[in-house]
Amino acid sequence: MATEPTQLTGKVVKGVIVIENGQRLPDGTVVRIEPVGETAPPDSVPDVNQLREMLLNHAGAISDSELPTDLSENLDHYLYGTAKTK
Repeated sequence: MATEPTQLTGKVVKGVIVIENGQRLPDGTVVRIEPVGETAPPDSVPDVNQLREMLLNHAGAISDSELPTDLSENLDHYLYGTAKTK
């Protein structure tokens, strides 16, 4: 007979609690949830403009003359060998 853990740790991911180390509880298990530590204040979450600026800093970082110019249009062709669309 396996001993059930008395305390598990996890994180909230997109509104769902994910238990660490892949541990699971049977469906219907009643649990008590208590936040541990501080949660990030809303002011510390980057806004969309900050994220956009950060990502745009990486735009064009790959400049390889061997990449095909129609890669985005014919990605399936280059990945899977399907017929080119153009």
